[in-house]
Amino acid sequence: MAISFDSALGIHEQALQTRVKRAEVLANNLANADTPGYKARDLDFRAMLQNAQDSMTGLGMAKTHAGHMDTSTPGADGELLYRTPHQPSIDGNTVDAQAEQSRFMRNAMDYQASFQFLSSKFSGLTKALKGE
Repeated sequence: MAISFDSALGIHEQALQTRVKRAEVLANNLANADTPGYKARDLDFRAMLQNAQDSMTGLGMAKTHAGHMDTSTPGADGELLYRTPHQPSIDGNTVDAQAEQSRFMRNAMDYQASFQFLSSKFSGLTKALKGE
């Protein structure tokens, strides 16, 4: 019987990839915190993960005709969204350095958690193959 890594690993692989993409976007925001006119961007992690889960289970809604309503959530396909600032700056920059650092650290912790889940999945598969 062949093992399908998609079914064996579940959603953890997509979660890990999405966390990496989000880390890149947040790092870019932090790097441009002092750039006049720079607009902070982010990924919608929940929408992307829901989209990945729907595609894995096949339960997602499909648009089969051009006249159908678009039911997709903005950001579900990985597009970058602009963040609305709590307090806009005079130079037009929307990056709040402390909030970005907080989001980056939270994303790093979530990445570690996703990596631990994935690592435990591989550990379980290895034990199963060895017959332990």
